[in-house]
Amino acid sequence: MWVMLILMFVIMYFLIIRPQSKQRKEQAARVASLSKGDKIISIGGMHGTVHHISKTTVTVKLSENVFVPFEKDAIRSVTKVGNSSKQDSSEKQEDAGEES
Repeated sequence: MWVMLILMFVIMYFLIIRPQSKQRKEQAARVASLSKGDKIISIGGMHGTVHHISKTTVTVKLSENVFVPFEKDAIRSVTKVGNSSKQDSSEKQEDAGEES
């Protein structure tokens, strides 16, 4: 009986808890490496460019003369300046591979 309970906990750890903690660490590293000019997508789906970074917030330029402050935790993904063309070409190659 106890063996089954321990086995279930171990399985749950490797299938649920460990991947989530790994994702949290990766997200924290992305947010910590933010710099001015990086392109971001918020958890609400807003796309913009980092304009200013403070301790807990990031001011994002959404369009001309439109600046919105976001909590750092509200950033879903980051594209570094200079990496956008490489990322776009790799996404196009992946899409082409899926269609074949």
